[in-house]
Amino acid sequence: MAAASSFTAAAKFLAPVAARSGGDSRPPLPASSSSAASSLRPRRKPAPRLRTALAVSSDVLPGNKAAPSAAAAHLAVTREEALELYEDMVLGRIFEDMCAQMYYRGKMFGFVHLYNGQEAVSTGFIKLLNQADCVVSTYRDHVHALSKGVPARSVMAELFGKATGCCRGQGGSMHMFSAPHNLLGGFAFIGEGIPVATGAAFAAKYRHEVLKESGPDGLDVTLAFFGDGTCNNGQFFECLNMAQLWKLPIVFVVENNLWAIGMSHLRATSDPEIYKKGPAFGMPGVHVDGMDVLKVREVAKEAIERARRGEGPTLVECETYRFRGHSLADPDELRKPDEKSHYAARDPITALKKYIIEQNLATESELKSIEKKIDDVVEEAVEFADASPLPPRSQLLENVFSDPKGFGIGPDGKYRCEDPLFTQGTAQV
Repeated sequence: MAAASSFTAAAKFLAPVAARSGGDSRPPLPASSSSAASSLRPRRKPAPRLRTALAVSSDVLPGNKAAPSAAAAHLAVTREEALELYEDMVLGRIFEDMCAQMYYRGKMFGFVHLYNGQEAVSTGFIKLLNQADCVVSTYRDHVHALSKGVPARSVMAELFGKATGCCRGQGGSMHMFSAPHNLLGGFAFIGEGIPVATGAAFAAKYRHEVLKESGPDGLDVTLAFFGDGTCNNGQFFECLNMAQLWKLPIVFVVENNLWAIGMSHLRATSDPEIYKKGPAFGMPGVHVDGMDVLKVREVAKEAIERARRGEGPTLVECETYRFRGHSLADPDELRKPDEKSHYAARDPITALKKYIIEQNLATESELKSIEKKIDDVVEEAVEFADASPLPPRSQLLENVFSDPKGFGIGPDGKYRCEDPLFTQGTAQV
């Protein structure tokens, strides 16, 4: 497949798998007699080799470091594009830092999972989408929502549980949703969003091929975001198979931050190179440095364009790192300090800022003005969320039953939850 080979340029800057995580390596297999094993093993004909490799990566094995190509060393990004990327990444970082403050002040409740450190993945992919394209996220969904265009005040109000939130206060941190922005939700259970994303991609193909409703650019594309821990779940494999079988316009984006809560990625999977699972189903698999937004963007551009052209799905593994614990309730004591400091030194926002200044795309004062602008946006979002009203009790049973009259609405036509005795238990009401 010629399309797969074009991924090569952006996937040249990867760390060896053996050095990716500070977790313990997998235990060695028990020793066995090679002669006895070979005598019992039936001889097989060698499998035919593919003419073109579908899996594209480099430097993913020890001693296989590839030199950067000329195309990768001189990534095409205009001043306007660079500033858009920088502003979006700074928005994600400052917003999440503010979420931590508000959480510890008691303004947010439940589990809150922050995205610090992974901004290059969200920005690198989502800022290439059209309005009609869809995004399906995970419980770490605030920044995906912001990148897709959901206003910061709507996201913050949702985190505060207020009626002005993007889900009217009923979704909270792990369930961001916005129909106008085609953000199809954050999903708290790992792997839960992948079938939803696959269904959205099928709907896009149906609209294009049957209803003839697609735009002039081609098919609407769906991005499915999920983590390395999800890649051991059945939904992942089932949906890869279905997406490739039907050539659906979807990109499976693995945000491999090396840890599934407190479990090192190397200890949890038989083959830590997730991108290789794509070619097993016949689709391109790509491994890219998820701490570099320009490399992510180059890979994302090709994957999105081939999906839009009707050439089917792509599996992209972005090796990234979260700078905070799994959630704000996680003291983050399992990861080694040297591992955390290694990735902190590769901060994707700092790297982009350095690139912009070195390439004379903007001055330091211009970037500081962007940071000041974002500070004001986030401060306003907090003020808006804090001043917003709580959802009315009448909203409690909306979107629960298709016909709520049998449970939620009494004979007088009013919601039973409006009865003062409702909170004592529905049995008494």
